[in-house]
Amino acid sequence: MTETIISLEAVNPIEFFGVNNGKLDILKKRFPLLKILSRGTQLKLSGLPEQVDNAKEKIDLIVQYLQRNGHMSQNYFEQILGGDDAETVDNFIERNPNDVLVFGPNGKTVRARTINQKKLVHEAEKNDVVFAIGPAGTGKTYTAVALAVRALKNKVVKKIILTRPAVEAGESLGFLPGDLKEKIDPYLRPLYDALDDMIPADKLGYYMSTRVIEIAPLAYMRGRTLDNAFIILDEAQNATDLQIKMFLTRIGANAKAIITGDMTQVDLPKNQRSGLEKAVRILRNIDGIAHIELDEEDVVRHRLVKAIIKAYDRDQKENPPPEYTPGNWRGNRNNKFDEKPHTEG
Repeated sequence: MTETIISLEAVNPIEFFGVNNGKLDILKKRFPLLKILSRGTQLKLSGLPEQVDNAKEKIDLIVQYLQRNGHMSQNYFEQILGGDDAETVDNFIERNPNDVLVFGPNGKTVRARTINQKKLVHEAEKNDVVFAIGPAGTGKTYTAVALAVRALKNKVVKKIILTRPAVEAGESLGFLPGDLKEKIDPYLRPLYDALDDMIPADKLGYYMSTRVIEIAPLAYMRGRTLDNAFIILDEAQNATDLQIKMFLTRIGANAKAIITGDMTQVDLPKNQRSGLEKAVRILRNIDGIAHIELDEEDVVRHRLVKAIIKAYDRDQKENPPPEYTPGNWRGNRNNKFDEKPHTEG
């Protein structure tokens, strides 16, 4: 048996232990064979040497992260404690300042935080078109917007175009009051939220008024040629085959595009099929077009989101709908879904 005492004087103990010791309880569950005692700004670990060393290594990473950022979500806390592979651990150790994608208001730093988010950044730097496919909360849109803002700040592009299909997510909103912008904005709100994290309000207002940053429904892209722009098509699973083809053929000189989507959340009417599956399949082997698949391990929202995604995935595999076969959107030509005639609404 061995014991060690870790000082937490360099960080806010409340941030380390969590509200009502919530994070401390997670630490104890992660290392059930250790005796873990907290007293003021000190943490005492007692147990087998290998267990103590392992826990101390993870706690040191948490302390380093808190020293740099001041705050750590419970989700990140769990990721560090549960990450035994080198890549996951490396995600939280001291990084090169060049890893920061954007410095937002009030000193906020925006960077790729998971392995697949880093792959998205890497592929976007090498390719002009990137498909980023994955479930909710994996940072697809947020990382894409950060890349666009970085490109604008570095004067790689002259404008940012953010677009989404204006499709209701399972509900009927009916007649919305207000002018056209007020009717459409609720569909585009997540894009505004991402920009708010990365650009000061006054500067964002200026960019919007001068159309340096433009947020518009996908239908508004028809007939345009987008040069010197960073273009993001978000929620692409709600675009039809013709809409995605129309979007991709808008790309002009010195332009980059990222297409994000989640094939498990298609909100199109029953007589319309998502065009994202086809686009991913037929464009997979074209030079200059990259494909990134994110999964539940990339979830950076509330810690329960990962569990929710896993539960739905498990139910979908056990009880697949009649017209759905798990994995059919990844390019499998030999299933009923792909053989079904495509009809446009």
